[in-house]
Amino acid sequence: MQDHIFQNLPEEACGMLGGRENQVNVVIPITNQAHSPVRYYMEPVEMLKAFEWLEEIQMEMIATFHSHPLGPLQPSETDIQEFAYPGTAMLIWSPVYENHWDVKGFIIEGSDYREIPLIVLES
Repeated sequence: MQDHIFQNLPEEACGMLGGRENQVNVVIPITNQAHSPVRYYMEPVEMLKAFEWLEEIQMEMIATFHSHPLGPLQPSETDIQEFAYPGTAMLIWSPVYENHWDVKGFIIEGSDYREIPLIVLES
């Protein structure tokens, strides 16, 4: 995820996370069709191919991710209003100081959100 985010600066980067039983196994970078530093729109054909591939390998979309290059490290009003995948998480990357970025996970519920813990497993 981080490589995709840094490669797309200063624009927001986005993508999907696939896996099983809430454990992420694959990161699928997707083009931000908006090409904007403050907004993203996942390229629809790439998303369709990602969904088809996940089905082929018997995984499901667990979360979407995107970056907020200008902050904040939480969902924006637009993120909440346009969230289209109930039952999945949203991960947001944002710089917290200088070149140090952080990521947080959220569940969007209606017009609100709550932060969820992210556990990084060493391979």
